[in-house]
Amino acid sequence: MRLGLTLGMGAGIDIALVLEAERLGYSSVWCGESYGNDAVSPVAWVLARTSRIKAGTGIMQMPARTPACAASTALTLQMLSGDRFLCGVGPSGPQVVEGWHGQPYGKPMERTREYIAIIRAIAARERPLEHHGEHYRIPYDGPDATGLGKPLKSIIHGQPLTFYCASITPGGMRLAGEVADGNLPIFMSPEGADLVVKPTLEGMAKAGKPADLSGFDIAPYTKIRLGPDLQACRDAVKPELALYIGGMGARGKNFYNDYVRRLGYPEAAAAIQDAYLARRQRDAAALVPDKLVDEIALVGPADRIRGRLQDWKAVAREGKVGTLVLTGATQPALRVVAEAVL
Repeated sequence: MRLGLTLGMGAGIDIALVLEAERLGYSSVWCGESYGNDAVSPVAWVLARTSRIKAGTGIMQMPARTPACAASTALTLQMLSGDRFLCGVGPSGPQVVEGWHGQPYGKPMERTREYIAIIRAIAARERPLEHHGEHYRIPYDGPDATGLGKPLKSIIHGQPLTFYCASITPGGMRLAGEVADGNLPIFMSPEGADLVVKPTLEGMAKAGKPADLSGFDIAPYTKIRLGPDLQACRDAVKPELALYIGGMGARGKNFYNDYVRRLGYPEAAAAIQDAYLARRQRDAAALVPDKLVDEIALVGPADRIRGRLQDWKAVAREGKVGTLVLTGATQPALRVVAEAVL
């Protein structure tokens, strides 16, 4: 099982944390974007300051960039870094897509399928780019087209790209298995691994890929809080969990809430959402079950975290997890996990 970590962007990039991860043998570092910092600039910064660790966008929001722009960015970073860039793309959610980017949400899975296909075609350079889909038409041939557009071929000769999605819906995970090389589920538990593995394999089968995950990287984001007080560590991760479960989306349209229900917590998911949408964020956090935290996060003293990592390693030996991506890690936490896994 490989190890990764995410960048926390609240106070800038903790480059010392990244360099320690690289020294310890971590394989990747990831940066996301919502409606503040972008994902590409921090990844470029990390790639310039490191020499071995890979860096990926987790994820570039598709409505923010045309597929050709994303391809140019990915190929440039791949060239400059010595093939250490990991290309994570995804649709985001309707609140961000329409409320921040001012774009129609549309059909996110079909958009993802087209988007990755276009970038792959640009990177392959087998012929000038042409794509005639529901979301993207290249060259543009709409009613206001000048008629001067013509198929073009990238002037950069790039290496093949590795694509990740960040899906937790069954349909999204099937699509990731079909069109991508990996997936970054924001929550996962060893006990509930098949909630991710089963739809992923279904998507891979649809694409005619091998019937195992040897060529696909399921890389769950896993919150970590190292400390002597177990309950304090649990409580430290609950506000962010409550935000996703209760506030990331509208009632009836919250993918994270749906996923927690499938993990076996339907009553808690409903109560957390009710409290959060009523603007009682502290109550929502208090409603996050300790058992859920224990399943999807690494919390508490070092020995407890080492013990829980054995469960993750067992799932990895079954071929169900490729990379464990730590979120909220400190340097001591990085070392504890590296000593137990690497």
